[in-house]
Amino acid sequence: MQQRHLGRTGLRVSRLGLGTMTWGRDVDEHDAADQLKVFMDAGGTLVDTADVYADGGAEYLLSRLIDDLVPRSELVIATKAGSVPDRDRRFDGSRGHLLRALDASLARLGTDYVDLWQVHAFDPDTPMEETLHALDLAVSSGRARYVGVSNYCGWQLAKASTWQRSVPGRVPLAGTQMEYSLLQRGIEREVLPAALDAGIGLLASSPLGRGVLTAKYRHGTPPDSRGASPTFGAFVHPYLDERGRRIVDAVATAADGLATTPLQVALAWIRDREGVTAPVLGARTATQLQAALQVESLTLPTEIRNALDDISAPVHVYPDQNWTALY
Repeated sequence: MQQRHLGRTGLRVSRLGLGTMTWGRDVDEHDAADQLKVFMDAGGTLVDTADVYADGGAEYLLSRLIDDLVPRSELVIATKAGSVPDRDRRFDGSRGHLLRALDASLARLGTDYVDLWQVHAFDPDTPMEETLHALDLAVSSGRARYVGVSNYCGWQLAKASTWQRSVPGRVPLAGTQMEYSLLQRGIEREVLPAALDAGIGLLASSPLGRGVLTAKYRHGTPPDSRGASPTFGAFVHPYLDERGRRIVDAVATAADGLATTPLQVALAWIRDREGVTAPVLGARTATQLQAALQVESLTLPTEIRNALDDISAPVHVYPDQNWTALY
């Protein structure tokens, strides 16, 4: 598998990442081991997790596989902190909470550092400079090698990046993790331009449109799918609309013409978008993951890429377009 630099840093990661959101909950240790082995055998290195996945269970499960199945040095481990199970406060970006969460993550992971530590989401109740100071401390103490953010909108990302680069000694942001797929291109309005301008690499979560771009929902909701799950049904439902159907039909048509699968067409499209360092894949089984990893042999022809661009194009008008001609 090809390796890419995360933004303008020296950190190299595989251009496909392995997500662990369902590990420790829907994916047990045996299945997780199978997934990790398939991923590593394909040349993958980037494994993404978070302290809230299965209430820390995903990190702990990953620790059970490190060294036993794969040397720690061969993995690029990314984790997140900042989401909290508080009815009155969804995110806590305070320095105290973040650093405590990092220490707890390291204990669960059984390692003394993570390669990439990310703030899970913007906290409007904490000054941004306090949140970012926690990132500086994580790197200066050796607990994190690189840092980033997740789910920051365009102005938040631009402000955070500018703050980190404004004074020598602060740690520049290496990456941002955002949902991005043919069904969700909202980040192209402001987040992606901000990331490109600042040299921040993008990790694309839900690159298969929460599973909808595999085309398995074209003729109904399979009973064993996320869409039928009480946990994830509401997560999938927004993409099962008329616009989603048109995009999935176009992906399926392209797949037929290329003698491949809709999954691989959708994944190849997002993998090769400007600014994307790596899509982060989530799978229930090693077989599903293996099918996704086969995308390494696929590059979309320009005409198909352009057709998918057109049918999935978001509505971006003012101020994205040049309106000077109106005055």
